[in-house]
Amino acid sequence: MQTKILLQDHQIPKHWYNVAADLSSLPAPILHPGTLAPVQPEDLSGIFPMSLIEQEVSHERWIEIPEEVLKIYQLWRPSPLYRAHRLEAALKTPARIYYKYEGVSPAGSHKPNTAIPQAYYNRMAGIKRLATETGAGQWGCSLALANSYFGLKTTVYMVRVSFDQKPYRKNLMELWGAQVVPSPSRSTAVGRRMLEQSPDTTGSLGMAISEAVEDAASHADTNYALGSVLNHVCLHQTVIGLEAMEQLKIVSDYPDVVIGCCGGGSNLAGLAFPFVRDKMNGKQVRLLAVEPSSCPTLTKGRYAFDYGDTAKLTPITKMYTLGHDFVPPGIHAGGLRYHGASAQVSQLRHEGLIEALALPQNACFEGAILFARTEGIVPAPESSHAIRSAIDEAVKAREEQKECTILFNLSGHGHFDMSSYAAYLGGQLEDYAHPEEHIAASLADLPRVK
Repeated sequence: MQTKILLQDHQIPKHWYNVAADLSSLPAPILHPGTLAPVQPEDLSGIFPMSLIEQEVSHERWIEIPEEVLKIYQLWRPSPLYRAHRLEAALKTPARIYYKYEGVSPAGSHKPNTAIPQAYYNRMAGIKRLATETGAGQWGCSLALANSYFGLKTTVYMVRVSFDQKPYRKNLMELWGAQVVPSPSRSTAVGRRMLEQSPDTTGSLGMAISEAVEDAASHADTNYALGSVLNHVCLHQTVIGLEAMEQLKIVSDYPDVVIGCCGGGSNLAGLAFPFVRDKMNGKQVRLLAVEPSSCPTLTKGRYAFDYGDTAKLTPITKMYTLGHDFVPPGIHAGGLRYHGASAQVSQLRHEGLIEALALPQNACFEGAILFARTEGIVPAPESSHAIRSAIDEAVKAREEQKECTILFNLSGHGHFDMSSYAAYLGGQLEDYAHPEEHIAASLADLPRVK
């Protein structure tokens, strides 16, 4: 009846796992937004250090983690794996439910797993400032923290609706030295243009990315950092799944289903990618991405080439997308409000190795509150999607009277999300499901790639 399954500091993985080494086919090329030709490393060198560009295109299975990064990881890694005994009892399920808890990091989420190495590699390249975007604020907080360790300045373009909903995340970024700008803003040319077109917009991650990229590209001492979607970000997050594998060995267990919430994809990738290799080698394990029904990228989007941002400044990637113009409603899971998904997650989804499910926010908050009342941890709204799915899987096991093992990623705490919980408890949350014709209209403007 072990509850906490722990590893020691020396058991932190020494390498990140690169799923690109085990993909069944080569990924589609990344295309230049102006010429539509395959992107060359020099095309990206204006906003990324060469070390991260090399990781982005690498097909090596194992990438060594720098010693300086490992030393900082030791502040919270290895993170605990919990057996959810109290949740199991409340559900009267024969299922064994485990959750990998990333909320123990100083920033309170899984995002520092990539923020630390990104800050490290940029510092090594002589960069003085990083510009980025953030939705719910988890990524912005994590990069501000990482940059404070390495002496870098931080500018964060925070999606307007989350800027208003989550003031304490903004305050935390500022505490760690960041400048936080509500997006779209009048600080950039693309931001001013977006405000002229739609003065009352709630903003989107696509818009905030456009502003951050423009900022980085127009300042020689500044690079851009992204908290999800890119291959090197998914790579850095695999410490989560690699640790979870070792922790499950301690209790002689292995998951039947691995669950992660999915916006851009780094949360899911961090836990699930190490299991992809097992699945390809014959292990019977399901890998499940759970997204909001208001932003159903993997479930209703198209697998096509698209821009990563609204202003068409970023390279064009083949991914599941709702269209770069898509602006999701202002749901409280701000970190999941992105029109596209990681190219690697998308390819695995397209090849049938990853399943996808879209859930409404009221059902997710209901699951989050049951989890909080049994396990005691208040989850971030993003993580509530994984919790809801895990509960549903456990209920199914109860109805079928079958034992199974469920593993999900609890990727952040909800201590700064009390307004979201207050809205749910007050009956003020609405469930959104976009009409098919709205999604079709957004998809009509995809780039014409032959």
